[in-house]
Amino acid sequence: MPTRIHEFAWPDRVVVGTIGLPGARTFYLQVRAGAQLVSIVMEKQQSAVLAEKIDEILDELMSVEGNRFSVPSSTPVELVDNDPLEAVQEQFRTGAMSLGWDPSTAQIVIEAYPLPAEDPDDTNEGPHEERTDEPEMLRVLMPVGTARAFTMRTFEIVSAGRPICPLCGYPIDPDGHTCTLPEA
Repeated sequence: MPTRIHEFAWPDRVVVGTIGLPGARTFYLQVRAGAQLVSIVMEKQQSAVLAEKIDEILDELMSVEGNRFSVPSSTPVELVDNDPLEAVQEQFRTGAMSLGWDPSTAQIVIEAYPLPAEDPDDTNEGPHEERTDEPEMLRVLMPVGTARAFTMRTFEIVSAGRPICPLCGYPIDPDGHTCTLPEA
């Protein structure tokens, strides 16, 4: 079965956002181009690492002798996006991701793949029911300015979670915290 590719070559919007309260948030990578809108679930750590790696690529490109890509060192004001997520309909939960650079278009390339499907032998489907899940992936190509804005917003979203206990390093829940100090 061919893979269904959700591709965004010059997206209007690429953001990480959340739904839920700190400690119970669901992270989404949401991409829109015109009327096409895709939202995929990511882990908080996946979001943070994605932003870190994009920043590393952009910083490396800035240091290239004779850099012709006009990589901004900070987020261009006109690209700041603090709006909430648009209507979220989960396309898939992210498993593996890849990140790259397309020098022909001067864009960061993100590819996201769903978590592997469960073994069909482990499902409760009857002998005549077929799985209709087609393989899919998300491919996003974003310009360097959009990529800087993406990383800034993602860092802010990730750090907006529960505060960290200065003694034990674990998150403090809104309803309290029992500190578990590390043993010496």
